[in-house]
Amino acid sequence: MTTRSFTFLVNPASGGGAAPEAVVPVARLLREAGATVDVTYSPGPRAMVSLVGSAVERGDVVVSVGGDGMLSSLAGAVSAAGGTLAVLPAGRGNDFARMLGLPASPADQAALLLGREVCRVDLLCCSLPGAATREVAGSVYAGVDARAAQVVDGVGWLPRRLQYPYAAVRSLLGYSPARYRLRVDDVEHEVDAATVVVANSAYYGKGMKIAPAASVSDGLLDVVVIEAASKAALVRSLPKVYDGGHVDLPEVTVLTGRRVELRADAARPVPVGGDGEHLGVLPPLAEEPLVVEVRPGALPIIC
Repeated sequence: MTTRSFTFLVNPASGGGAAPEAVVPVARLLREAGATVDVTYSPGPRAMVSLVGSAVERGDVVVSVGGDGMLSSLAGAVSAAGGTLAVLPAGRGNDFARMLGLPASPADQAALLLGREVCRVDLLCCSLPGAATREVAGSVYAGVDARAAQVVDGVGWLPRRLQYPYAAVRSLLGYSPARYRLRVDDVEHEVDAATVVVANSAYYGKGMKIAPAASVSDGLLDVVVIEAASKAALVRSLPKVYDGGHVDLPEVTVLTGRRVELRADAARPVPVGGDGEHLGVLPPLAEEPLVVEVRPGALPIIC
């Protein structure tokens, strides 16, 4: 029988330091079952590509231990190397793991890894002018939600369950609308909006069901546009995002396509994020756009 082998790549800062603790019981169960397990703590983004390449060359499954940002930082490298990714969720949001329905208990996580059922999921390819192309697993977003993601990074003093709701409300109360121009495939739209989300996964922001119809294996992007409204109206509608009910509101439009171009004019630069990581700012209307494209079935992942 072929020995199962795994390389765990751990972001020690994920989940407020919870990631290293999450590894221990799962690694022990895998070793007890006869698997080979290597655990490495993330030395930084540049070194990760080399570590992924070495792991895939050995025939290891690469296991992302951390949050959505860690997963996205590995997804493109694993895909390019021809390997298989697995996810041990240990971040604050864990939204891609939620989308895949991954288990929470160490025993179930180990059983999933040992079973090694592999599916293929889509990735997003995100290109900002003047910046390196990035692969993203869950979603790319611009506007209020990108500001909220930045706020989350500074509210470690709050209980974890309150961090995302607090950041969302604070960002909504301080927002000003932007004039967005987006092209979805060959159709152009121009709208005053609070935020635009280009989604592969249904979830972001620790369980917000921002794109309820999204699928990680349909080869399509779900583009959610939340038009400008009063701050009070946006705050009141926030609870609807958790069950996907916001898409029935008149100020919300959902588009689908395979390629999205996005730019915006606003009183101040419009931030862009992807899976909890800051990516930059949207180009103005007169400049070359941010481009997000889907890569169908690009990533083999244990699910």
